[in-house]
Amino acid sequence: MENGDGGGGLLRELQDLGEKFKVDDQDEQYISPYAHLEKATVLQEARVFHDPNIVRENPRKCCTVIAQLLHLQNTGQYMSSVEGTEVFFGVTKLFMSDDASLRRMVYLFIKDVAETCQHDDIIIVIQSLFKDVNSDADLYRGNAMRVLARIVDAAILGSIERSFKQAIVDSSSLVSSSALVAASFLYDSHADCAIIVRRWITEATEATNSSNEMVQFHAMQLLYQIKQHDKLGVTKLVSQYSTRNTLKSPLALVLLVRYTAKLLSDEAQTGRSTLIKQDGSPAAKQGYLFLEASLRHKNEMVVYEAAYAICNLSGVEPQDLSPAISVLQLFLSSPKPATRYASMRTLAQIANTQPRVVSKCNEDLEALIGDSNRSIATLAITTLLKTGSENSIDRLLKQISAFLTEIADEFKITVVRSLQKLCLTYPNKHRVLVGFMSNFLREEGGFDFKKSIVASIISLIRQVPETTESSLLHLCEFIEDCEFTRLSTEILHLLGELGPSTSAPARYIRFIYNRVILENAAVRAAAVSSLAKFAAHCPSLRSSIMTLLKRSLIDEDDETRDRAAISVSILKDAMIANPYVAPTDEDEADDIPDDVPVPGDTAAYVLLETLPMSFDKLERSMTAYINTPNNDNEITFDVLPIVEDTAEEIAVASEIIDPASVVYAIPELANLGRAFRSAPPVMLTESETEYVVQCTKHIFQSHVVLHFNVQNTIEEQRLDNVTVLIDDSESTSFTASGEIACESIKYGESKNCFTVLERNNTDEPLTTNTFTCELRFTVVEVDPATGEEEGGTFEEEYPLEDLEITTSDFMAKVTTPDFRKSWETLGNTNEVLEKFALQFKKMDDAVAAIVSFLGMQPCDGTGTIKPDAGNKPHMLHMSGAFVTGQQVLARAQVAFDGTNGQGQVILKIAVRSEDEAVSRMVADCIH
Repeated sequence: MENGDGGGGLLRELQDLGEKFKVDDQDEQYISPYAHLEKATVLQEARVFHDPNIVRENPRKCCTVIAQLLHLQNTGQYMSSVEGTEVFFGVTKLFMSDDASLRRMVYLFIKDVAETCQHDDIIIVIQSLFKDVNSDADLYRGNAMRVLARIVDAAILGSIERSFKQAIVDSSSLVSSSALVAASFLYDSHADCAIIVRRWITEATEATNSSNEMVQFHAMQLLYQIKQHDKLGVTKLVSQYSTRNTLKSPLALVLLVRYTAKLLSDEAQTGRSTLIKQDGSPAAKQGYLFLEASLRHKNEMVVYEAAYAICNLSGVEPQDLSPAISVLQLFLSSPKPATRYASMRTLAQIANTQPRVVSKCNEDLEALIGDSNRSIATLAITTLLKTGSENSIDRLLKQISAFLTEIADEFKITVVRSLQKLCLTYPNKHRVLVGFMSNFLREEGGFDFKKSIVASIISLIRQVPETTESSLLHLCEFIEDCEFTRLSTEILHLLGELGPSTSAPARYIRFIYNRVILENAAVRAAAVSSLAKFAAHCPSLRSSIMTLLKRSLIDEDDETRDRAAISVSILKDAMIANPYVAPTDEDEADDIPDDVPVPGDTAAYVLLETLPMSFDKLERSMTAYINTPNNDNEITFDVLPIVEDTAEEIAVASEIIDPASVVYAIPELANLGRAFRSAPPVMLTESETEYVVQCTKHIFQSHVVLHFNVQNTIEEQRLDNVTVLIDDSESTSFTASGEIACESIKYGESKNCFTVLERNNTDEPLTTNTFTCELRFTVVEVDPATGEEEGGTFEEEYPLEDLEITTSDFMAKVTTPDFRKSWETLGNTNEVLEKFALQFKKMDDAVAAIVSFLGMQPCDGTGTIKPDAGNKPHMLHMSGAFVTGQQVLARAQVAFDGTNGQGQVILKIAVRSEDEAVSRMVADCIH
């Protein structure tokens, strides 16, 4: 105004000032005001606690210091014992202040820091807190009890128990609720405190009659906490409050619904009945009626919780789900996003098992595709894909197409997985669904999104063979403009595996060769390998592919050149040995395959056949072969030792040690040949005994070498001529044919002795044999200090645990690369089928026992049951090699049967091998 510009100058100054301090929202970073605090400075400022004038006149400053102390504590800058004591002493003086904010900061500080401080420091504040518990200010009473619950032990709690019990039923809702929360914390903090809290059950029950909703909620929580391990007590609690209708708090009713659902779940797990509404106990039936009644409650939180509980009941019938589904359907149109999301998520879960029940909500679900909340919209789409009919797929895909372009990749991945499941449900729609997914391979998206689409298409190819050719073409078009090396190499590998066996393999060659010209080194190398597989599988294409491969002989990448050179060399020899001859009309009339490798074709064998073992196993097998005596034979896969896939074997192999090498080093045992396998060591004594003995069983074709490792733990003794006597009198399968003693074992030493068992008849079936073992040796008394003999000698016998040799000891754990293919190759000629009722209550225990009984290696991840599988039948695939060198495969279906009232596991097992006698022996391992 003063310069005559009507205020324009001031406006320009403000604009300049704004520009000076303007911060880009994307670059703005929040910096904590406590980021550069130093502990010494804060402890110095904490001395203001001792100044009564500052405490009285400037409580805000004290609050700031406490906040700084808490920040130091929470960032790991802990106070020392002396510093903590001084601070605690200063904090106690703040109890003299009447400022409510400061007092609450004091409570917060004590509660947060007390657990890391010494007991003597805590005692300083307990008296002040107890004084607040008995004050007239409700705010002080409630907060003081919450803090006391953090720092008192059972002894102190016993002395102030009366105050807590009175507070629970206090007329002030703040005090009552605080006391209940404190009691809940005390119950979990220590067993002795829990005993005291259990005596407050009368007061907690009375608190459930409070007019305050939070008090009712906390009282219900405490009552259940006290009774949760008492099934009868929980039953009475649920029965009492579900019929009395005294709970007015929605939160308390939500808890009651959850407790009721837990009771019904336990009822179903006992095997009494899954149809609780019809056949359950009286308490269970009453609980179910309470859940149905809660669907009509006026509070939507209670209604949703009841609907969720009903939908998750075990074995609930579709007609019993209808009331809950109707409620969830109404919630889909709620103006609250949280309500819509909760009901949508529950319906999505039900659609996995009961899609027809949810299908009546499809009209409402379609309306949610355009919901502003993308999580809700994604769930609506995935649910529609589960519940929609085959005729509605085209219409759904049109709606999804527009939606997918607007959402983040994480939501797109969820939709893709649902589309994959839909294709498995309606395989006739595979062209439409695969085409829809492949269209989005060419749209914008990150690696995870594109990977999910590629993985889904590949999975569909494996499970729905009709999709193979169209899917491969879609993937070929994708790698024409793929920016992700990993996906390109994966697709090229798939093309090399599946493309040659399609009706027109030549159509893929152009796409693959484009990758050799246009891509990086890793993709070029993968493309060369893929082309080589096409040439190996299709003799008619070898000449043209050879021309393409020769161009890669001058590639700048050494791996690409090496792959091309190897492929060219192998194909050239194969083309000379077996030149391709085009089929005549007569051949075609006779339906003679015109484009497959001839028997003995080197290119097909080298480029298409996989190694019978991995490189890691090959290395371990070669190491075992080198350690074997008399290994002058020509090295072939047939003569290499079998190595197992167990973690123990891999750990041993990593040290380049063969467990049987100690046997090979003994000349007397060299004529036994190579060990088939070495079983893990078993203890024959406790680890704390005076003589510690463990046994390793080395399995040979017609012998078992028992390798005993003996440790002497007595200082005053030396053990001479140590052997282990095996009592074979009760065995019809084995005879103890020799012993190799250990000459001497000094104190602290561990040395080996051996006993050889010979099989009486290798043609007879193997059975379980149990042998009584006894350690025999000569005791020589020695001077502990010098080790020199100073006393007499005497013979000693020391009993050991019994040793068991089972059929599974003669089985090596060997994984087969393709279990399904190997199973079909063996055929059912020598198959043995058996059914057993196992005395196990849990399926996972039964699966572990079956694997142990058979001594075989679980395949395809079937060795464990998924946590969410429940009691659904589980298929276990196992592979192994028998001592005779034969491959053995087993398929076992494990199912839980609860019809007898107690429950048991039923096992159906099929065993295949090249010898029916071996299959029978393996099946008989189940006991």
